Amino acid sequence: MPVDLDVPAAVVGLARTLRSAGVDATSDRLAAAVEALTVLDPASRYDVYWAGRITMCASPDDIARYDRVFAAVFDGAANMMPLSPAAEPVLRVVPPLGLSDRADAPDARDAPKPSAASRREVLRRRDLADLDERDRRDALALLTPLSVAGETRRSRRTGPAAHGPVDRHRTLRRTLRAGGEPVAPVSLRRRRRPRRVVLLIDVSGSMAPYADAFLRFAHVTRRARGPRTEVFTLGTRLTRVTRELSHRDPMLATAAVAAAVPDWSGGTRLGELTKAFVDGWGRRGMARGAIVVVLSDGWERGDAALLGEQVRLLRRLAHRIVWANPRAGRPGFAPLAAGMAAALPYVDDLVAGNSIEALVKLARTVVGERA
Repeated sequence: MPVDLDVPAAVVGLARTLRSAGVDATSDRLAAAVEALTVLDPASRYDVYWAGRITMCASPDDIARYDRVFAAVFDGAANMMPLSPAAEPVLRVVPPLGLSDRADAPDARDAPKPSAASRREVLRRRDLADLDERDRRDALALLTPLSVAGETRRSRRTGPAAHGPVDRHRTLRRTLRAGGEPVAPVSLRRRRRPRRVVLLIDVSGSMAPYADAFLRFAHVTRRARGPRTEVFTLGTRLTRVTRELSHRDPMLATAAVAAAVPDWSGGTRLGELTKAFVDGWGRRGMARGAIVVVLSDGWERGDAALLGEQVRLLRRLAHRIVWANPRAGRPGFAPLAAGMAAALPYVDDLVAGNSIEALVKLARTVVGERA
């Protein structure tokens, strides 16, 4: 195990993430886990795993959540699949982006910067489905500085302005303060406020290579826009994961989502779940005037006509509908999938979502920029 890895601190982070995922990892259980590591080998991933599992899990339901959170905290596993404790690989620290050697190696200072830059550029353009675990982790890190500001709209509130209609009340008050002497009139205009952005992320089996990148995109959007962003996952059920993505750390946020979503990499019923969103959330105000972003390949196992009808209703509520389809980034793409074909007439922007570069373009589309 690398000497610079603070295992107790990592276990504390594990307990904190478990609590956000619904596991009752109390301070007493955390203390028991740390105490167990004093008699076990903290350099063994196997021992660390069982020390935490035995002390922090209180029911069979906690085990699946523990496996996912453990893999995300200690491995940075992009797919967040449950851990198999049969093997005993050692804990490792992820090296900085673009460096394969330790930072304090003798030749680290002389490492050519253009090679790291060129590697980042390659990762930006490569299809996420073709990346191995290390490259995927480095590619997702490129989304961290992304800014998703979103569009604005005029509100009913007004404020002072240099030009515009005369604000009679403010002008009158200024005149009274001047003792009745004529003063320059005060103008007003309607203020602008950011539009809500709603992301519907497909986490079915066909979207497994891209779901983690879409969640990272949602995390960046949530961090940039705060309460003006709502996030749902689409699988065999509709799950609201806005609260889970409020974590500042992206790995903790995606681990919390993985623990909260029971239908990860399962089937999908886009039509029924879009209807559930429209009936349960959209009509009640969440989608009104919002920018709705659907991140899915459009594969519909149910009734494609139902999906088309629900997207039509959603379009009447929303300001714009943006659909990010990973297949759209491949040569020769045509929207032939039944669900995609049914929804396409009511979609304002169809963009690719298969690479980091495509997600950057998606962010610009959400902001309102046009290529």
